[in-house]
Amino acid sequence: MPGDGQSASLIPEKSLFRIGEVSRLTATKPFVLRYWETEFPMLQPVKSPKGQRLYRRQDVEMVLQIKRLLYDEGFTIAGARRHLREHNGSRAVAASGPAPRTDLPQTISRKVLLDLRDALRAFLTVLERQ
Repeated sequence: MPGDGQSASLIPEKSLFRIGEVSRLTATKPFVLRYWETEFPMLQPVKSPKGQRLYRRQDVEMVLQIKRLLYDEGFTIAGARRHLREHNGSRAVAASGPAPRTDLPQTISRKVLLDLRDALRAFLTVLERQ
C-alpha cells in the first residue's frame, strides 16, 4: 500500500495512466474507480482533451489506499473518506501511509472487530429467541 514501498513499486515509472491501466494495476473494476471519484474528493484524475480520465501516479497510490481501507480494514465509504481527511489531509496520505493506531494492538484489524460484532449480534438474537 502507499507508504509501504511494496505496492508503490508495482506502479510503472510514468506520469499518467488511463483508467484501464489503473484498473489492472489495482485489481479494481473501472466502474468502481469512477464511483470512488464521486465519493473521494482527493481522487481527481485529470481529463485529456478527448475526455479520457488520466490518473497521475499519486491518484493510483490513492486508489490503493482507498482499496486497503475499504476491503482490508473494513471501513465504510464515509469512514474511509473521513479517515483520509482527518489523518493526513487529501494527497499527503499517498506519501505517508496511514497513521499507526495507538488505541488497539496492531494485530487486531477493524475488519476482525466488525466480524466479531456481527457474530455477537447473531448470538444475542439466538439468546433472545429462547
